[in-house]
Order: sequence, then structure tokens, then C-alpha cells
Amino acid sequence: MKQLLILSGKGGTGKTTIASAFIELSQAKGYADCDVDAPNLHLIHRSFEKESKRDYFGMDKAFIDPELCINCGMCKENCRFDAIRIAQTHEVDIFACEGCGVCEVVCPVNAIQMIKAKAGDLQLFEGQSLFSTAKLQMGSGTSGMLVSEVKKSLKESIAVSAKEVPLVIIDGSPGIGCPVISSISGVDMILIVTEPSVSGISDMKRIIDTAKIFNPKLAVCINKYDTNRELSEEIVLFCERNKLNFVGKIPYDSLAVKAINEGVSIVSKPSQAAEAVIKVYNQTVKLLIDESTEMLFKVNR
Repeated sequence: MKQLLILSGKGGTGKTTIASAFIELSQAKGYADCDVDAPNLHLIHRSFEKESKRDYFGMDKAFIDPELCINCGMCKENCRFDAIRIAQTHEVDIFACEGCGVCEVVCPVNAIQMIKAKAGDLQLFEGQSLFSTAKLQMGSGTSGMLVSEVKKSLKESIAVSAKEVPLVIIDGSPGIGCPVISSISGVDMILIVTEPSVSGISDMKRIIDTAKIFNPKLAVCINKYDTNRELSEEIVLFCERNKLNFVGKIPYDSLAVKAINEGVSIVSKPSQAAEAVIKVYNQTVKLLIDESTEMLFKVNR
């Protein structure tokens, strides 16, 4: 089973748009949305026979028992995160609490205990394909751990289903933070989607430097390349100088925008962008899959 991760150094480059197109083109039997802060891959891929949801618990949070609290103020005095507030008794702001446990230690009447706090929802969709995703709760800081659970859930579901899944496509998070690091771990190849802008190039370089630490295969494509052809050529030259696989350019296309607004993949309808994405897809598959199985995934239109 090969794992292809699609990333971008910044939001808004078209990462999820291309991921959804790749899922349709490959007819992927397993895929995941690891952008747990703002997942939206499910908006396009929605036809499943079964959906299951379960709570995800992150770090422990402090809880003050109002029946035992004597309002001595020791917890508030020693909380470096300013997470203790005073109502009728002292209580904890769960969004500010970092779970350090100092308040539990200093409480003279044992009124404070650390308890598991819900940090998000894990979702698994089952049908002809398996789709794993999650949504982090507001204020939770365990996005990297939740991404690991998304990937684990998909892997376990594939094993239980006994489906033959030669290719898994993962839509990652933008940026270079914890969820991206967790997304990268264990994948075979990363396709980096960039755009021809100053910030797009800067963030592309950052995600390339981050990805190289894990030593997967790397490829780069440019979305909306014709919005700045000069910077697009700069990206191509950068890839050539650094011996990075460059797999193609995708133009800005109003028909692609229309497809997205209709909730379908951009390759579901003929357009210049669709033709370009198919070429990018075929080049990516050629790098990822060995020759004996490449033809199973190659698309001819």
C-alpha cells in the first residue's frame, strides 16, 4: 500500500481541490483528511453507506469540585496560564488550561483533579471506499496527535475490511506545524501544491525543508500558474536547481471554480484545469507507483 500526501505551505493554494481530483481519478479505496483544524474534503466526497463518530480525548484538564473548594486561592496564585477564574467558587477555564497539574498539587483540600477532556471528533465513512477524518474542538492544542489517530483509524479499518487498497491519498494541513509533521510520518511520497506569489514561494520552500527531514519522495506542482507567469518560472527553476520533481502547472479556470461551488471534483467536468490536473496526476503516479502497477492508475482522457 502506497501513501500519497498532498501538502501546501500555506492555505488557499488548492491543496484540497487537487486531493479530491486525485481521489476521483485513482478511484481510491482509502483516503483521509488530516486538516483537522478545518476539514472540508467531506464536502465533495459524500456518498457512503455507513458513518461512525467517536470522541477523541487529548490532554487532561483540571477540574475543581465546588463542594470541596474552600476558595483559598492557591490554585489561581500558582497557575502560570491564568486559567483559574472566580465565580461562586474557583473554576477552570478549559480553553486556557494546559494540563500541567500544578493546581492539583498545591490544593490543600484535594478539591482539584485532572480529568480527560474531549478534544475533537473522529469520523470514519465506509462504503466502496474508506474515508477517515476528524475535527478538532476549538481551543484544543493536540492537533498533531489527532492527525495520528485519523491515519491510524484508516489503517485499522483497511485491515478489518480486508479491502485491497494499493493507494491511499491523504489531504494534509497547510503550514509546517504539528499536524503536518504527523501527516508526513510514514508516507511514501509528498506532492507539494504551490502558487506563484511571494508568500506561496516562501512557504513552499519551508514545507520542502520540513519534508526532506523524513526523506520521502517529493514532487511540486503549481496551481493557478497563469496568475503570475514570471513567478511560476521562478518555481520551475528552483525545482530544477534543487533536483526536485516538477510534475506540472494548472491554470486558473472559472469552470473549476464552478465545479467546486457545485460540490464536485474539478475533474468531473471538462475544463482546461481538469486536463492539467490529469497530467499532474499521471506524472505523480509515475513517480510513486512501480511500472508493473502504474497502468492501473494512469488516466487517459
